[in-house]
Amino acid sequence: MAFRKLGVNEALAKAIEDLKFEAPTEIQEKSIPLVIEGKDVIAGSKTGSGKTLAFAAGIMQKVVPGQGVQALVMTPTRELAEQVAKNISTFSKYQPMNVVIVYGGVSINPQIDSIPDADIVVGTPGRLLDHLERGTLKLNKIRILVLDEADRMLDMGFIEDVERIIRECPQDRQTLLYSATIPPDIEQLTKKYMQTPIKVSAGTQVDPSQLTQVYYTVPDNQKFSLLVHLLKQERGGLVMVFANSRRTVDFIENNLRKNGIEAEAMHGGLSQAKRSKTLDKFHDGKTYALICTDVAARGLDIPGVTHVYNYDIPKESKQYIHRIGRTARVDNQGKAINLLGQRDFENFDRVHRDYRLNIEKLELPVVERVRVEPYARDEGFGDRRGGQGDRRGGFGGGRGRDDRSRGDRPRGSFGGDRGGQRGSFRPSEPRQSSGESHSTPQQGGHRPPRFGSA
Repeated sequence: MAFRKLGVNEALAKAIEDLKFEAPTEIQEKSIPLVIEGKDVIAGSKTGSGKTLAFAAGIMQKVVPGQGVQALVMTPTRELAEQVAKNISTFSKYQPMNVVIVYGGVSINPQIDSIPDADIVVGTPGRLLDHLERGTLKLNKIRILVLDEADRMLDMGFIEDVERIIRECPQDRQTLLYSATIPPDIEQLTKKYMQTPIKVSAGTQVDPSQLTQVYYTVPDNQKFSLLVHLLKQERGGLVMVFANSRRTVDFIENNLRKNGIEAEAMHGGLSQAKRSKTLDKFHDGKTYALICTDVAARGLDIPGVTHVYNYDIPKESKQYIHRIGRTARVDNQGKAINLLGQRDFENFDRVHRDYRLNIEKLELPVVERVRVEPYARDEGFGDRRGGQGDRRGGFGGGRGRDDRSRGDRPRGSFGGDRGGQRGSFRPSEPRQSSGESHSTPQQGGHRPPRFGSA
């Protein structure tokens, strides 16, 4: 078996055989031998490339069950923490290890009860630091430390928390850093906390040969109708629709359902239980369209996504690339579709300057107008409105850092969901009380994009 040649132990080799993995991915082939040798490794690799197995090989080589927490994996989001923990548990089928997940937005008490029996802890920086401050987690026995999606953790403002956690670990540990990109802040981190690390990289975030990218310019009052039209006409596998704010996500989900399209919302304002249930349904193919903020743009490996829609255009090309990286995975074809209303021109202009992107303009098709319902009012907060529980400490016992700062985000930062706060723009559809307006939107001071022809 090819994986045995990389040096994985027999227990992991048998688990891999059960999973029917035929051959190592590029990042596995390049990094597993180094990880098993005990080297510090900086690995540049996109999501879905098999990096969890790569660092799990090192964890299984070093961790001795029943001797306390010896491996720590830090991730930027709760969903990624759950995914990583689940994968490690699967890989340790024949070498059972107790994996404990810690993140905010849920009660801290069950985590406190579970940590003493843990061999491996997977968690987000805010809640990990909370446990350290409470004395409910000790890192003095850590033998291997993994920073997964490190660039995303820094994007979310976690660098100070990450450094504080690293300093609690023994200096003679092995450190593995996996990241889609290696920005200057990551370089500084590696110089301070890694011992002569070896760099490896595999693949690119976007494979142009597998991904078709297109955009439509559309009047604001036809934007949602165009989305419905395309979702029905372009139906293939699973679909992800990205918006810049929670309010817009909820608006899209609600109105897609009313137009007969199976849709579920995914954003930081939902309870963790709701988010987990939504992802499970999407993974299982029970939901056609996942409507999400950038909370779902990084780290999660969701197979079968054939189309990514940008209902709102992100502010920079890096985030755009992370979004469209949800499709065209593992040699499968994918399509990214961008819907440009008035407010999207400036963002799209910035995105389109990235020389790596080739986005073709398509003519606007004839679209049947659909009726929409406006946003719900802000009164009556519930599961869908802003995550009040983790924001105000309403999860019994979880009064620490993550509860004060909306789950897994550092204080004062709202990550990719900033648009959900007061002052975020509202697209034109919600202002209509009984369907989309048939009037032409006023252009105001907006200019058309510099790219393409009119």
